[in-house]
Amino acid sequence: MSNRSRPSDAQDVIDPDLLMLAYRSGIFPMAESRDDPSVVWIEPRERAIIPLDGLHVSRSLKKVLKSGRFHVTCNAAFAEVVEACAAPRRPTMQEDGIDDGSESWISHRIAASYRLLHSLGRAHSIEVWQQGDGGPVMVGGLYGVGFARAFCGESMFSTASDASKVALCYLVAAMRASRLELLDCQFMTGHLGRMGAVAMPQSEYLELLAKAMRPSSLAPFSTLPEGFHSLIEGSSSPGKVIAQSFTQTS
Repeated sequence: MSNRSRPSDAQDVIDPDLLMLAYRSGIFPMAESRDDPSVVWIEPRERAIIPLDGLHVSRSLKKVLKSGRFHVTCNAAFAEVVEACAAPRRPTMQEDGIDDGSESWISHRIAASYRLLHSLGRAHSIEVWQQGDGGPVMVGGLYGVGFARAFCGESMFSTASDASKVALCYLVAAMRASRLELLDCQFMTGHLGRMGAVAMPQSEYLELLAKAMRPSSLAPFSTLPEGFHSLIEGSSSPGKVIAQSFTQTS
């Protein structure tokens, strides 16, 4: 259950400073439907995060990563990832652990707001590609908002088996390389739980969020794209690099 404020007045986009203030306060926007111009601000009573040292990467998933079946990029197709996440889901996608609700909470206004954040360097995407008859086809991905040492995952999609899991593996590996601390998943799902997500009260999440935003004398951190590219730069087999970065075999 969530605490919800009244929808705000309709406008083209949410002011980016307001949107970032909300994230830094543990709040995020949703809409009732794709065409709903109003925004509902959500502050969950229970929050889900994935500890960066606790992602569950099975042996079979490591094999997928090493196989080279997928090509993974960062910030190569942000708008397309958002649109794919907002599109109606097919029922078969539940097999990959993704909710198949026909109504999307990513309204046109919210999508435009995240595109603006992306243009300002505050929102990022991971894309998963597979070779098709006419060239590479995007078959999975995720996007979210990054600030300080935190990344708030917004949504993910998959049209090929394991594609969303691969995107999540690359995300966590890139966050580690960037020395980030907090991966916010918003709500717990069965899929996220199997990948290592844990649930906690909002009050505990806010403590972790404050820690991730604190000034620190520790080693400097970098942005998610910088961490991503430092991982795969010069590698002939990035998937093997990612797989080897995880020691857990559950």
